[in-house]
Amino acid sequence: MSEARYRDASVGGCIEARAEDRADGTTIVRSTEELHWFPARLTDALEQWAQSAPDRTLVARRENGGDWRRVSYAEMLDRARRVGQALLDLGLSVERPVAILSGNDIEHLTLALGAMWAGVPYVPVSTAYSLVSQDYGKLRHILANVTPGLVFASDASYAKAIQATVGDGVAVVTTSGTVDGRAVRSFASLLDATPGPALEAAHAAVGPDTVAKFLFTSGSTKLPKGVITTHRMMCANLQMIRQCLGFLADEPPVLVDWLPWNHVFGGTHNTGIALYNGGTLYIDDGKPTPSGIKETLRNLREISPTIYFNVPKGLEEIASAMDTDTLLRGTLFKRCRAMMFAGAALSQAVWDKLHAHAEASVGERVRVITGLGMTETAPSCTFAVGTDVASGHIGLPIPGVEVKLVPVDGKLEIRFRGPNVMPGYWRAPEQTAAAFDEEGFYRTGDAVKWIDPANPQRGLLFDGRTAEDFKLSSGTFVSVGPLRAKIVAAGEPCVQDAVITGLNRDEVGALLFPRADECRRVAGAPASMPLPEVLHQPAVRAFFQTLADTLWRESTGSASRVARLHVLAEPPSIDKGEVTDKGSINQRAVLAHRDALVQALYEGRESDPFLILPNKAKPS
Repeated sequence: MSEARYRDASVGGCIEARAEDRADGTTIVRSTEELHWFPARLTDALEQWAQSAPDRTLVARRENGGDWRRVSYAEMLDRARRVGQALLDLGLSVERPVAILSGNDIEHLTLALGAMWAGVPYVPVSTAYSLVSQDYGKLRHILANVTPGLVFASDASYAKAIQATVGDGVAVVTTSGTVDGRAVRSFASLLDATPGPALEAAHAAVGPDTVAKFLFTSGSTKLPKGVITTHRMMCANLQMIRQCLGFLADEPPVLVDWLPWNHVFGGTHNTGIALYNGGTLYIDDGKPTPSGIKETLRNLREISPTIYFNVPKGLEEIASAMDTDTLLRGTLFKRCRAMMFAGAALSQAVWDKLHAHAEASVGERVRVITGLGMTETAPSCTFAVGTDVASGHIGLPIPGVEVKLVPVDGKLEIRFRGPNVMPGYWRAPEQTAAAFDEEGFYRTGDAVKWIDPANPQRGLLFDGRTAEDFKLSSGTFVSVGPLRAKIVAAGEPCVQDAVITGLNRDEVGALLFPRADECRRVAGAPASMPLPEVLHQPAVRAFFQTLADTLWRESTGSASRVARLHVLAEPPSIDKGEVTDKGSINQRAVLAHRDALVQALYEGRESDPFLILPNKAKPS
């Protein structure tokens, strides 16, 4: 069989590394390539491109679902300076920053760039904390932590959350709509400000260590923590990314992107790639859901990205749509040099389908790149950019990042040090101290292993979370991350995620969060049928029975032998911390809040309608 052909794309920076084994059992790994120069402020890139390519579109978004509204680099620089002046006039500072409650739009980006220009931090907050949460607990916690001087929201849908959480002394700005009982400024009024000497002085004082924004972690184990994100962190990381993905400098990148800006992947990584490299960001109002994907597909039929980012579910939906949509396939692959996913593992089936569609459309594959990054590292630390990358690979360190591999309970925890790593959590000295080891490496809690210990240049493989793993009553360790990934892959398309049980018990079990829409599809049920009823349908029961039997049959030992499943009829709760706003399931929170279900799971009552036992595990 001939070797697969891949589209040409300049990559480097993370393809070779030096490993230094220490006497204490730790290993230090560094890229063989040095980090190059990067600017002192992210807004320096805005100023650079406003001068060299003033009319090029920086950002575009559909106006009321119609034509694209575009803002050029020169226009955005003018808008940012005006907004920066307005924020100074309101007396904002690092102690009284800007909190942004709403999602991705042109006003949000303008406000962010204006704040950074004036040296005022901004705080993008998950929209779910205002629009989905019932108690506003996480929103209230974030606002209490950062004490904003101004809160911005796009429209009146955020009014209830603002009324419940924002103090009277805080200015409220909206693009449209009002908040009962509050004086509300219009966003347009911020653009009426005239930049003056105060702005010039404030901008001149902005440097590499100036706080650009506070990004809050998902709060999957405790309340969200505010990651101090400086200009140095973002600029260094964007230069690191450029050195690894050299094709970003070959032509201005074009992105079509929905990923939320309150997360580091969408708001720092993707938006930063466009700005740093003089590219164009098309804001996609779609989502990786059965209904939301329609808008994403519409946009991708019209705009050809040069690099495409999404979560695995989004790539799965797009790959399926391309089975019958040749226009979509042709536009997506027309000039795309790479795809990248984050947030979860991409199944090999979807990976293979993307390659097949690319070959059918343009006669060659487009490389799928992966890596490891996090909010605290702004975000990228490792990349796997070769053509032999597979699911689970995270590659090697990128230029400027030092990796430390530390033995912890039989695994290797990966830790990071470099100019892209945070100085700490905002107003949380104890949490900051706990986040770093004695050499200043950030403790990730992520476990990794070498793909090939005899050949480190092949890179690292993600090996779950060190804190999630537990022992059975036999003393056998259960590696939760790989087992969860195995269950989700085997449970396609009906399993969203799995929570592993069995601490101090004889057997491994799992609580399954089903994909309601896919279960209805299997059952041939209408969208109106409640999930508990859907899960009783014979076809759905048969699906999960087959899954249980498959997992039992393919196990290799007690640590991977799933002896019992419970399919959850109640979705995860964001208020209880069971799920983050980006859809990631928190194992600890689910186990804590559903302890009664776990107890029932091990009682093995046949009367439990949602209990699934593999045939070989059923009692005689």
